Amino acid sequence: MTTATQIAGLVGAGVDRVDGPAKVTGEARYPADFGFEELAYAVLVQSTIAAGRIRRIDTAAAEAAPGVLAVITHRNAPRLARAPGGLGVGPPPPLQHDRIVHHGQHIAMVVALTLEQATAAARLIQIGYEETEPLLDIDDPRAKQVENAAGRDVSRGDVEAGLAAAEVVVAATYTTPTQTNNPLGLFATTAYWDGDLLTVHDSTQGTAFARASLAATFGIGESGVRVLAPFVGGAFGAGLRTWPHVVLAAVAARMVDRPVKLVLTRAQMFTSVGYRPATVQHVRLGATRAGELVAIDHEGIEPTALEDDYAESLTRATAVLYDCPNLAGRTRQRKLNVACPTWMRGPGEAPGVFALECALDELAYELGIDPVELRLRNYADVHPSSGRPWSTKALRACYEQGADRFGWARRSPQPRSMRDGRYLVGYGMASAYYGYVQVPCQARVTLGLDGVAVVRSAATDIGPGTYTVMTQVAADLLGLPLERVRLELGDSAMPRAPLQGGSGLTAALGSAVHAACTELVRSFTELAGSPPAADTYPGMLARHQLTELSADGASARRTDLDAEPGIFAAKFAEVRVDPDLAEVRVTRFVAAVDGGRILNEKTAASQIIGGTAGGIGMALLEQTLSDPGTGRIANATFGDYLVAVNADVPDIDVIFTGEPDPINPVGVKGIGEVAIVGVAPAIANAVFHATGRRLRALPITAEQLL
Repeated sequence: MTTATQIAGLVGAGVDRVDGPAKVTGEARYPADFGFEELAYAVLVQSTIAAGRIRRIDTAAAEAAPGVLAVITHRNAPRLARAPGGLGVGPPPPLQHDRIVHHGQHIAMVVALTLEQATAAARLIQIGYEETEPLLDIDDPRAKQVENAAGRDVSRGDVEAGLAAAEVVVAATYTTPTQTNNPLGLFATTAYWDGDLLTVHDSTQGTAFARASLAATFGIGESGVRVLAPFVGGAFGAGLRTWPHVVLAAVAARMVDRPVKLVLTRAQMFTSVGYRPATVQHVRLGATRAGELVAIDHEGIEPTALEDDYAESLTRATAVLYDCPNLAGRTRQRKLNVACPTWMRGPGEAPGVFALECALDELAYELGIDPVELRLRNYADVHPSSGRPWSTKALRACYEQGADRFGWARRSPQPRSMRDGRYLVGYGMASAYYGYVQVPCQARVTLGLDGVAVVRSAATDIGPGTYTVMTQVAADLLGLPLERVRLELGDSAMPRAPLQGGSGLTAALGSAVHAACTELVRSFTELAGSPPAADTYPGMLARHQLTELSADGASARRTDLDAEPGIFAAKFAEVRVDPDLAEVRVTRFVAAVDGGRILNEKTAASQIIGGTAGGIGMALLEQTLSDPGTGRIANATFGDYLVAVNADVPDIDVIFTGEPDPINPVGVKGIGEVAIVGVAPAIANAVFHATGRRLRALPITAEQLL
């Protein structure tokens, strides 16, 4: 049987994306690209207040407008069930009552023969509100606080006693803003009913989860729903839930008895598919003069929606990154009149590590210890809470190799002491961690008389290269060239797969493909009586009068290792700051990542580069602004919501360290989430080194520096 250490050949090679040609030629079809006979178009009408009730809604003019097939409101929408809570299912079903709980809530939908007709008719709907004072401020004493949501608090030892005994204490408050996922592709849903069978083309990160959610919402069996997402135009976590607009597309299709397409506008993306919630984080670090951490206290507060249970942990990385005997980590949610937040790349860890790693940098300067050295002095050789060994951990190598490649030794320790001409130069670094869990996944491989192996799974590929690396894994295990393996993904009718999120799909799907291919080789071996050569597959099928052979595989995380999984990295940033204009530019960046087995060097490096670009945006640019009185998003366009573009992103040097992770048979760790974690604090720490100004609120702007 092939083991992880025996997988060789194509795996690890930086081959081009197998789905690249389809994407650049337009052959790849995204959810908005599917057309049908008698296709109708839906347009949403959204609330212009954040709290209250709909007192009056006049749809007569819209209903009489040219081409309109239906106007749907809470008065005529079908009664729907709320899907069970948990990852991958959405907020309460839409159009079930007249209450308004956030600005931008869907309150009506127009369905017409053309998009233009639906858009024009939607403007004709007149709405009167009974407005109440909204809860919009996280410090509002009326806001309900959610304690220890889903058991996310972490602790060990006695943190207050540790702080009292510490020789040095650093305490500070850090804030991060609301950020919106903003994938390039607008989220779209095309839905149609064939009798009692609902088919949905959707921008989802998990077809099986979307199927389950829609089935529960409409009160039908999962066999009555099919969800397709072979290509998704980016998501960054926004596709992990089944959102109200998806449900509304299906409602519209049933009510007008024809296929319906609903594409969100860019402005609607800001209120319809989640966002990273703002945070206020209080950190206290206690240490000896020699730099030994004796206590860490980290509390975070973030908003959530009134009718949602979304929660994330800001302190999960805090609990495991350093060997510290006394620790308390708490995340609190406060219920506000805001749209539902959701997971965004590096959820919890990205903002949480910003606070922790900036505080560590402050401690390093307070103690006069090099920031890398301080982290090495508190290195956690085993999991600090459980005491169990890591399945693999190469963070020490990340520090050493990253610092060497970056040239950290050239750093002058004194802030504002390095220059390049008129520019202030700063070096900063940060650790990164992301915990992943391999969840069950299934795959099927079929090899026919044409000698082509077809691998199928319901999993999606939102851009990290899943099509490519799974093709490589299957090709290696079957001994076939890449062109004789075809991946088919993104169909809930295929073998069940988890969401593409949480850096877990590569391990889950890779293990399932590994199992299926291994079983298929075993079946061919039984036919041949000896291990077959790849070019004999069709011949063996023909001799036994078979047209094809199939094998199923399922993933299973090893539980016999008594070890903790973890993804680690070290990030190093150089910035140049204009002392007169206070303009900050990231001019160099090195990311050293403990990524387990790297299945494709090119796509893996691309993941780190993309995450780093997102981290630059997090540090210097991205901030979703809302009116403090009304809750209206004020910058819901790409002209006003700034993301990092080519001119903002330097060449990014990526180093992969470590060894295959034995916790799964392919030896991989997911790297999509850890790619962004640690980028913002590395940049913030570099800005302090360059300017001597400690800025604890993101994004770092010229106004703050001036």
